[in-house]
Amino acid sequence: MKSATSKLTLLLVCTMSLLTAGCSAKPNKSDAQPSKVTINPNPYPSTYKPIEGEPTLITNVTILDGVGNRFDNGSIYFVDGKIQAIAESGQTLDVSENAKIIDGKGKWVTPGIIDNHSHLGVYPSPSTRSHSDGNEMTNPVTAQVWAEHSVWPQDPGFGRALAGGVTTLQILPGSANLFGGRSVVLKNVPNRTMQDMKFPDAPYGMKMACGENPKRVYGQKGGPMTRMGNVAGYRQAWSDAQDYMRKWEAYERDYEAGKNPKAPKRDLKLETLAGVLEGDIRVHMHCYRADEMTVMMDVMKEFNYQIGTFHHAVEAYKIADKLKENDVCSAMWADWWGFKMEAYDGIRENIPAVHNAGACAIVHSDSDLGIQRLNQEAAKAWSDGKRAGIDIPMKDAWLWLSANPAKSLGIFDKTGSLEAGKQADIVLWNGNPFSTYTKAEHVYIDGGLAYSLTDSSTWPVSDFELGQVGEGDSK
Repeated sequence: MKSATSKLTLLLVCTMSLLTAGCSAKPNKSDAQPSKVTINPNPYPSTYKPIEGEPTLITNVTILDGVGNRFDNGSIYFVDGKIQAIAESGQTLDVSENAKIIDGKGKWVTPGIIDNHSHLGVYPSPSTRSHSDGNEMTNPVTAQVWAEHSVWPQDPGFGRALAGGVTTLQILPGSANLFGGRSVVLKNVPNRTMQDMKFPDAPYGMKMACGENPKRVYGQKGGPMTRMGNVAGYRQAWSDAQDYMRKWEAYERDYEAGKNPKAPKRDLKLETLAGVLEGDIRVHMHCYRADEMTVMMDVMKEFNYQIGTFHHAVEAYKIADKLKENDVCSAMWADWWGFKMEAYDGIRENIPAVHNAGACAIVHSDSDLGIQRLNQEAAKAWSDGKRAGIDIPMKDAWLWLSANPAKSLGIFDKTGSLEAGKQADIVLWNGNPFSTYTKAEHVYIDGGLAYSLTDSSTWPVSDFELGQVGEGDSK
């Protein structure tokens, strides 16, 4: 049996050991808080590099700046990829000695066209089943898929759109599903990879669809098979996303409190939906009927997110005041109608009627052919409005092709208008761009000459097309 002195000595030794360990020893790795689980918001970054340009001054030209101004006999100067200045008639601009000067007499300059609804690359030419990569028709909610992972850069449609003055375009998934997936915004510089075309720092969009398409695709697959089933599907998905967000918020709180929590299981579908609810991802919604658009704006308010744009919006003219009130754009065709019941009540004055009500109107393509002549589609809508007594100046109508789609995509701070400091995405037309006889003569993207009507060496040729057409075969 140990003496009391021995016990006291042993106790003091143990106490000193504990104090020393507490002051100088490092904690065991097992006792340290694990690293915080974070999610990379940009796992597929853009590798886009602008075409090399040169200081350029275009003089004696009619300019539509894309935000409602017209300059007759004006000049525009751009250098280092940016617009430097616009001069009205009689004004002179201070330009560098090595600037290239183009006399634009009889010609027009506009911002590059922005198509906010395209399927180039995901439904490329030639149109074959092996190329059909735009619709993931496996579930009504496929918010987890990203259109950029289907984009085929060799699609010849990119070059043809460029020849029509399109400098930027949004590639969307198709409209089979309630939630079709993420979109991607591309600079229309045909290249080897999607990443080399990806518009730097453009926000992601998410495709949604209402009406006939989800009903038709899923009516015999377990639903939804009705419009009320569609709405129930949206609401359940948003509710699930809210629950997902609460779990991550709880994890963040517990981690900051040092509680060593377990991170929730990552769900790519709900992650995209949560991005919408947090305001980081823009909603682009395929919707035709006025009543459905109104219901969807009610769902938007219930779950506190923002619909950026209704696409196709054939009946937008019926609710233009509500669109304005809710700050929702409408991307529309000039005259497509009647190809299915929900498109039956279209009118040719739809675009000018929406514009005239003070709402955001956009001309879009949804077509590999229409994208080649969007200036003519805008001209049709403009003239139809004029005949109906809606007299919109050309300088305002060009908003449908550049400023408004740029706002729809969240890139208006960078492009969409001819203003000092913005990207030099510019089209020089060989005549009035509202004429069917006019062609894009020069197309500049970030100040680099991407296409010249008079220089065939600038005409993009897809790798897929190489060797397909020989000299003289096109006769």
